[in-house]
Amino acid sequence: MRIAVAAGPGGGGALRTLAEDGTPAAPARPVPDLVAAIAEQERAAAPRWVWPSTARLYPRLLGAGVRVARCHDLELVESLLLGHAGRYGEPRSVRAAWARLRGEPVPPDRPPPEDEPAQAPLFDDGTGRAEPADDIAQVVAVHAAQQRAVAGLDGFALLAAAESAGALVAAEMGHDGLPWSAHEHDALLTELLGPRPTGGLRPRRLQDLADRIGAAFGARVHVNPDSPAQILKAFASAGLPIPSTRAHVLKRLDHPAVPLLLEYKELSRLHTAHGWAWLDTWVRGGRFRPEYVVGGVVSGRWATHGGGALQIPRVLRRAVVADPGWVLVVADAAQLEPRVLAALAGDRAFTEAAAHGDLYAALSDAFHDDGDGGRSARDKAKLALLSAMYGGGTGEAVQLLAVLKNRFPDAFEYVEAAARAGERGHLVRSRLGRTCPPPSAGWRELTAAGDDDAPAAPTAAQALRSRGRFTRNFVVQATAADWALALLGSLRRRLTALSTPQLVFFQHDEVIVHAPAALAEDVTAAVHAAADEARRLLFGDTPVVFPMEVAVVDRYADAK
Repeated sequence: MRIAVAAGPGGGGALRTLAEDGTPAAPARPVPDLVAAIAEQERAAAPRWVWPSTARLYPRLLGAGVRVARCHDLELVESLLLGHAGRYGEPRSVRAAWARLRGEPVPPDRPPPEDEPAQAPLFDDGTGRAEPADDIAQVVAVHAAQQRAVAGLDGFALLAAAESAGALVAAEMGHDGLPWSAHEHDALLTELLGPRPTGGLRPRRLQDLADRIGAAFGARVHVNPDSPAQILKAFASAGLPIPSTRAHVLKRLDHPAVPLLLEYKELSRLHTAHGWAWLDTWVRGGRFRPEYVVGGVVSGRWATHGGGALQIPRVLRRAVVADPGWVLVVADAAQLEPRVLAALAGDRAFTEAAAHGDLYAALSDAFHDDGDGGRSARDKAKLALLSAMYGGGTGEAVQLLAVLKNRFPDAFEYVEAAARAGERGHLVRSRLGRTCPPPSAGWRELTAAGDDDAPAAPTAAQALRSRGRFTRNFVVQATAADWALALLGSLRRRLTALSTPQLVFFQHDEVIVHAPAALAEDVTAAVHAAADEARRLLFGDTPVVFPMEVAVVDRYADAK
């Protein structure tokens, strides 16, 4: 059973029961308390809720202690369908979809409020502007149109369900939060940077490095280490002109300021991105509660609205500490993208290798060790695979790719075909149908063939290769995102059955579950079962395995 949801002002709204194809099965009924009505129906029937946006509605339910098992997120599914049609960037709201159905002018989407928490009140977009109420007739009509479209696309129903389940996971993780010790974080910052400064001053360690950097260039040269222009000028004055202040450029120089600048850059990055201001803003009640953006990257990977949840520096992981009596079950997929390629391509020799624990080691017999400290056969297998997926083609990679092509022709041809399609301006798709953006009008103009059917300029050839590298990797990375979503949905269902464990972190191919210590083995088993279920859902009876490396720890830093 499905129930359409339209939220209205004053905490009320409307519900309407639907058949699986979206056909109304009962009249719409107004409800004075939408949260209470959803809670009642969830307890009674656990339907699939059809609503405009999980990110907008679900935090309100979570705040009231109401969780749902399933949903259909109209905005996310509309975005997937638009992408499949090559119409990236078009408005995805219910009102926009409704207008498209009627052939009317399409209103733009409302921009998301900047730096507003996911728990912002419904009908307040964070700027004091009232959020318009949903129209139940529009919700029903748009859902029915989506169901018709999804039914005609192979695998897309699973993609729509997985993306919607991911939205539930994202909202729940933002609500529950990642356990975070403000005390540990502050102690770490104090250890690395010195005591917390006041008045906008640099921390003591940074100021000490800044003074030493200035001294290294001499008294006559003023250098602000936060100014790339001043650093470039200082090195030029020292007879060492450089094109940029990037770390790999600085490391080539023989100058006493270089190690100081490298240390300053690293500590300054920590202070700016995850310093005391970050701690004050993002950690509340012993939890880091970011706002995840499902499908925030075209490949299907997630993003965040502030907080940098997907880029937690390794040095800060010691601040992620389980509650007393609880543990963190940290799990990540081993060599995910190469395994995805093996399952996609169906290359017999490749899939046989991917049926083992260490894929690179299993492929290493196609290569040979250099000896004398050179690259090992396993390292060569890894480099060849990464070059195939990411478009490497220079130096040693050329020879290694030739070996890969000869030994695993179907796997090599799979990504080559995706690259050729990209270079022709075509669309490529993930296993479930997530679609890459089309090339821009500027790209098409630049790469248009001349009279001899050859690109007109070297820049055109470069644009073609760039597009080919993008589509080559897209088919693998987007399918890996499909698999990860299926993993999340399966794991969430299994954790719900265990009652207390919470899924608190997700990053591309890694998850963290916060669980009572007594349930650690059950959670570990749930992780492995979820990975295997995701494999079957996407690839059926493939011999390729997707092993999860699991660590049960008290703090995140101890997991690796």
